[in-house]
Amino acid sequence: MKVERISEHVWSLSTWVIIPIHVWAVVEKDGITLVDAGISTMTKGIAAFAEKRLGLPLRRIVLTHGHADHIGAVKKLVERYPDVAVYAHEIEIPYMEGRLPYPRRKKPQQFVAPGLAKPLPMEADGTVARVGGLSAHLTPGHSPGHVVYFHEADGVLLAGDLFTSKGGRLRKPMPMFTADMAEAVRSSEIVRKLLPSRLEVCHGGSVPNPADQLDAYQRSLGFAAGGGVSLQH
Repeated sequence: MKVERISEHVWSLSTWVIIPIHVWAVVEKDGITLVDAGISTMTKGIAAFAEKRLGLPLRRIVLTHGHADHIGAVKKLVERYPDVAVYAHEIEIPYMEGRLPYPRRKKPQQFVAPGLAKPLPMEADGTVARVGGLSAHLTPGHSPGHVVYFHEADGVLLAGDLFTSKGGRLRKPMPMFTADMAEAVRSSEIVRKLLPSRLEVCHGGSVPNPADQLDAYQRSLGFAAGGGVSLQH
């Protein structure tokens, strides 16, 4: 497993299975917040990083969404660290627990045991509350309850599968696994709102100053401001 420090508080842990798969360890005052849990073979590497590299406890796991390549190490990590809480958006939980089929899928599939993931805490105004040093933002499209996490102090946006990337450029999420591409493009506006200095995706490398690319990215997918989305195929 490759380990890279990408900012003062954020580390990228990655492996390669046909495509790159990244998860992120965020150093908090009380330990580590893990953003996504990759695939099951990453379990030992994640644990070794926390215990041996940083010497900090794993406190919580927050998920961008519930697809298999984002939750693979959850079960074994929770067995290893029984006090660790797992969070996902309340919209996402019925899909990842197998109570509902993901959009564009014929049958439901259980990716996590019922009750393992708790709903992310919500504010009174309906927005997602902060989790540790991260602000959380609902960005549906790739999946119904997809969430991105922003570390304001470091200017790093952990974007899961909201995008892919290549050569430091924003690319669309994988169409085969994206529930609603038009909605995913609309959700990309979060980049303009937050103005991160660096964006990280699960499948691809870092994107510096992603807001500078956003207009071109949206145009490439048929988006016109105020005019909705008409996707190109």
